[in-house]
Amino acid sequence: MTADTAKTAIAFFLAVIVQAAIVSSVAPGGGTADLVLVTLAAVALLRGAVFGSIAGFYAGFLLDTANLGTLGVSSLLLTLAGYWIGRYGETTGRDRAHAPLVSIAVVTVLYAFGAVALHAMLGEPVSVQAGLRALPAQILLNLLLTVPVYALMRRLFAPASRPLKEVEFS
Repeated sequence: MTADTAKTAIAFFLAVIVQAAIVSSVAPGGGTADLVLVTLAAVALLRGAVFGSIAGFYAGFLLDTANLGTLGVSSLLLTLAGYWIGRYGETTGRDRAHAPLVSIAVVTVLYAFGAVALHAMLGEPVSVQAGLRALPAQILLNLLLTVPVYALMRRLFAPASRPLKEVEFS
C-alpha cells in the first residue's frame, strides 16, 4: 500500500505541474483539458472510493497551491469526484471498457457546475455563460486524454499477480 501511495503522490505532483504549466494554457474551442481530473478518475477507478477521495484531496491541495487559487475549492471538488468515481468503479466493475469514458464525461460536467456553485457561494465573480460555452470542448478534451492516461495509470497501479496454487487430488 505504501508503494501505491508513493506512486500516487508522484503521479499527481507531475500531473499538477503539467496542468499548471502546459495544459491550462492550451484552449482549443474555448475549453481546457483537466489532466488532474482525468488522472484522478483513473486512479479512483483502479483503487476505489477511499483511496480516490484521499488522492483527490491531495491533488486538489496541490492544484490550489500551484494556481494560487482559493485554498480548498479544488480539494473539496476533487475529494468528492474521487470518492464517487471510486464508488462507481467498485460497484460496476473496473474492467469494463466504457467505465473511464463514462466517468470522465459525467464528472467533467459535475465538476464544472460544482466549481461555479462553490465560487458563487464564496462571493467570487463567476460567469456561468462562459463556463457553459466551454463545457463541450472541455468534455471532448478530457475524453481524448482519458485513454492514454488510463492506460498509464493501469500500468502503474496494476493489481499484484497472485501465484497460482496447485490443486491436489486425493
